[in-house]
Amino acid sequence: MERVVRVLVTGGAGYIGSHACKALAAAGHTPIAYDSLRTGHRWAVRWGPFEHGDLLDASRLAAVMRAHRPDAVMHFAALAYVGESVEQPDLYYRVNVGGTLSLIEAMRTAGVGRFVFSSTCATYGEPAVTPIAETAPQQPVNPYGRSKLMAEEILRDASRAYGLSVTALRYFNAAGADPDGELGEEHDPETHLLPLVLEAAAGLRPHIDIFGDDYPTPDGTCVRDYIHVCDLAAAHVAALDRAGPNAFAAYNLGVGRGASVKAVIEAARRVTGREVPTRPAGRRPGDPPVLVADASLAGEALGWTPQLPDLDSMIETAWAWMTRHRASAMSRTP
Repeated sequence: MERVVRVLVTGGAGYIGSHACKALAAAGHTPIAYDSLRTGHRWAVRWGPFEHGDLLDASRLAAVMRAHRPDAVMHFAALAYVGESVEQPDLYYRVNVGGTLSLIEAMRTAGVGRFVFSSTCATYGEPAVTPIAETAPQQPVNPYGRSKLMAEEILRDASRAYGLSVTALRYFNAAGADPDGELGEEHDPETHLLPLVLEAAAGLRPHIDIFGDDYPTPDGTCVRDYIHVCDLAAAHVAALDRAGPNAFAAYNLGVGRGASVKAVIEAARRVTGREVPTRPAGRRPGDPPVLVADASLAGEALGWTPQLPDLDSMIETAWAWMTRHRASAMSRTP
């Protein structure tokens, strides 16, 4: 296949999408960030053009495709709050499924044939066996996971019907920040464990809730596979040249080992030198005890290996970015 040069990155102003834009630029590509800024940040777009728009705005999306003539698309733009998806399932299907359909149509019109999709381990639901391989049944337990699985199925069909080369990357728990300090994680509301723990360490929240301490795990708390956001970005770049037309493939992205909630809190205490107040809370419905990836297939097919696989590196980069970013924001406040 011809070399990719221009890549339309939907959600390019978001946490993972912006890191992918930086990785694309470092690899010699030109990322075009397309983002509604509903949850993304304009300051996170630094490595290519920015286009403001919504995926459901077909005319705007078509105009951007015509203007930039991308060689490929990376699709990060989505809603991703599990609780919100339960409360507003129609919103999640409209954005996550409808947005993917809109993007496919725009790609067909523009003649763009390569698609890298930001998928999730939430499509597996509550697995019977861990580590989880790509052959595990996909039985999502909430509308967010179902919307991502529906998008995968649509892309699988589109690859057969329209000759698209599609790579779906199912990743586990994204964590960390750009080691150069240029990018990091900022959500409102924040729901991810690691930034919540670091906010507690910084005194920005009174405590961290531990949702369940009676799971069948070594310390009773949930175990998750954390993967550095820069490793996720690198995998997306590696996926650009994976396959030819009429091809769909899916790969898990993780480090292949898990860390419990208590282990994350203890690591944060060790790395930051700060206390992290905790408070016991009841289990949340639908939280599996253990989610750990078997990511060996991504290594074999993409030549991809996590470069920052240890939890301390994720915490160190996230803490450095958060403290610097918060201080900078406070200094700009009148």
